[in-house]
Formats: sequence, C-alpha cells, structure tokens
Amino acid sequence: MSQSTIAPKDGTVSIASGLRTPQLPRRLGQLYAGLALYGASSALLVRGGLGLEPWGVLHQGLAKLTGLSMGVVAIAAGAVVLLLWIPLRQRPGLGTVSNVFAVGLAIDATLALVPAAHGLPVRIALLVAGIVLNGAATGLYIAARFGPGPRDGLMTGLHRLTGRSVRLVRTAIEVAVVVTGFALGGSVGIGTAAYALAIGPLAQFFLRVFAVRGADGGPEIVAGTSPGGAILPR
Repeated sequence: MSQSTIAPKDGTVSIASGLRTPQLPRRLGQLYAGLALYGASSALLVRGGLGLEPWGVLHQGLAKLTGLSMGVVAIAAGAVVLLLWIPLRQRPGLGTVSNVFAVGLAIDATLALVPAAHGLPVRIALLVAGIVLNGAATGLYIAARFGPGPRDGLMTGLHRLTGRSVRLVRTAIEVAVVVTGFALGGSVGIGTAAYALAIGPLAQFFLRVFAVRGADGGPEIVAGTSPGGAILPR
C-alpha cells in the first residue's frame, strides 16, 4: 500500500496539509456534500420518530431541555467536544472545523423542509432513507480526508490517553451519550438499533464508492470514522 493510502495513526490531518493534496476541488465538494447530507439524514431519522443515532439522541434531549433547535445544539455540542481536544493534544483539520457548523445547519434546514411523518409506512421509509443516506454521507466525508469530526477526535484522543482499545472507548462514549440523551427525552428505539447494525457495512461500501484515487491509481481512503463517531474497519 502506498504512503498516500495511510492516514496518520492519531487520525488527525492539519488544515494546511489537507489543502496541499491532489484533487482538491473534488475533495472539497465531497467534504461539504457529505457534511450536509449527514445533517439531512439525521433530520430524516428525527422525522421518522423510530429512534435516532447515538449523538442524535443526545442532541434531541438537549434541545428539549434548552428549547434550542436541534441543529444549534449539535453545533454547540460539537464546539464543546472540540475544546476537549486541547488537553488531548488533537489537531483539527478543515473537516473538523467544518463539521461543527455544517452538520447542525443542515439538520435545522432539513427539519424546516420535511414535515412530521404520519403512518408507520412513511416513518419506516424515513428511517431507511436516513440510515442509507447517513452511510453515503459518511463515505463522502471520510473519503475527502480533511480530518476527523470533533467526536471522532475525542474518541481517538481518549484512546491514546488511556491506552484502552478504540472499540472500548467508542462503546463507552456512545453508551454514555445514549443514556444521557434518553434521560433528557431523546428518542431511542428500533431505529437506534438498526442504525448501529447497518452503519458500518453501509459506510464501508460507500467509502469504496467515493474513494479519491491517489497518484498511483489506488484508493486514497479505504476506512476511517464518521462525523457521528461510527468506527469503520481499517
């Protein structure tokens, strides 16, 4: 495997280095399309009303507690998590900073456009669409290779700090997030379980679909983590 196919061990990509790589216009397009689609897919899960992805549960719970929109809460939560990178010595990339704002804005925009669903068939359709589009968004975003999302960086930073496995750290974070969000009124249901089971295979598939080819013709990205923290096999 060529050097271009290997991401840094800590999963970080500086903003400057991320802008000094080939195929920049395509990669920027993938980055922002992926972030927008990720926020839109999260909003579809909300409208489906059958359960949200882990961080969506927390965002919805905090939105109910504060009276703020879910998108604003997602932005605020992303900013707070990003501040936690400082003691963990994580380096943000362009994708990291963009993630904080773009996903939340897309959530609120989609919620404003898509009405609440009525009837189980429509709700199931929104759930399936949300999960599949979330997988596509993950493939777009990660394949652009502009750095991990704030929540991904928290996970990898705690992994390095504690020496615990990434899987264990991720599980601990997501369990805490879901439990806290549910206690605040966030939606946990069959959609939460379906997302957990489906997002890995879907994202892995779309990573290969949207992989940016390196100078040697090989894929530049084959695995990584999603804006919402889903770990994918390397």
